[in-house]
Amino acid sequence: MSTKSMSISFMASNAPGALEAAHRLKAIYGQDDPNQADIIVALGGDGFMLQTLHRFMNTGCPIYGMNRGTVGFLMNEYRETDLHERLEAAVENWIHPLAMTAEDENGEVREELAINEVSLFRQSYQAARLRIAVGGTVRLEELVCDGVMVATPTGSTAYNLSAQGPIIPIEAPLLALTPVSPFRPRRWRGALLANHQSVEITVLESGKRPVNAVADHQEVKSVRKVTIRESGTDRCLILFDETHSWDERILAEQFRY
Repeated sequence: MSTKSMSISFMASNAPGALEAAHRLKAIYGQDDPNQADIIVALGGDGFMLQTLHRFMNTGCPIYGMNRGTVGFLMNEYRETDLHERLEAAVENWIHPLAMTAEDENGEVREELAINEVSLFRQSYQAARLRIAVGGTVRLEELVCDGVMVATPTGSTAYNLSAQGPIIPIEAPLLALTPVSPFRPRRWRGALLANHQSVEITVLESGKRPVNAVADHQEVKSVRKVTIRESGTDRCLILFDETHSWDERILAEQFRY
């Protein structure tokens, strides 16, 4: 089906530039109900794109972003002309998020999905003490640190990269396990894991050294155990301009300095 016959819904963040862009694009291309549209065009930054991808998870509805934010790694260039042609030629990328199962100090269990990463952070002035198991085998008896994260290829250029983690090509079946300010072992820089492996992180001395877990923007306070794996059933669809594909962005990011 040609995109000219498809229904499009424009969604914008609360940023003034995004709201103005949505107003202008709706005037040019019309506006359909986002719950019934064939394509969603998200206007904002990477944070808004993540929110939109979460909202339309498992619907099969493709999300095409145009940058009205700051970095815009997940977004395409903002341009008001030739939108139908750009959508027609766009490259599809399916994303399988991480599934986080977090148990807190009260024994309550919460499950969340993360497109970028699942992170654990110390909650107080004291460093966190964590035990890390991969695939059911303990690989690190004790990591003393500010935190640790498991990042997808999608999220490998975000917080993971800021913490000196590796950039992962989008098609690579890998996850990055990356520490945040590790104190002991001081030289441990993390690991690359096959995406079928689960990671279980146990918080040692959780009462004395409380830790929070965050799946993208969803936070669970005072956790004592967190299990992370790639979801085999959940997925969302993102579109990129063929001249500036996700593969190209990730490759280019590896040669920046």
